[in-house]
Amino acid sequence: MIFSIVITGAPYSSQASDSALRYCQSLLNLGHSIHRVFFYADGVHSGSSLAAPPQDESNIPAQWAELAKNHELDLVVCIAAAVRRGIIDADEARRYEKSADNLAQPFALSGLGQLVEAGIVSDRIVTFGA
Repeated sequence: MIFSIVITGAPYSSQASDSALRYCQSLLNLGHSIHRVFFYADGVHSGSSLAAPPQDESNIPAQWAELAKNHELDLVVCIAAAVRRGIIDADEARRYEKSADNLAQPFALSGLGQLVEAGIVSDRIVTFGA
């Protein structure tokens, strides 16, 4: 089956991102495919390159990046929700005349159209909220 995942909870104030990460790992181990992981609302914080959790805690953004690298996953961060929360890439930093960007690689900013397209392509969309 083809799955897409939606995450709306911030990585360190809810279990949403961590649970979704483990769910994706299980899906892939079972032979399913993941079309897209879409980070929305406070879930966009999973795409921040500035997260610096203590060494005895999980680095959730880094774990997402590693999973995406190993399985060629599409990690999409909702641009409207991200900009509102201060998560921007280099293009948005220039657009808003900011001195730096903080969107981690391989996360990409995009709009809700990516979520709609994921719903069309996928057999299931599973949401992890706060």
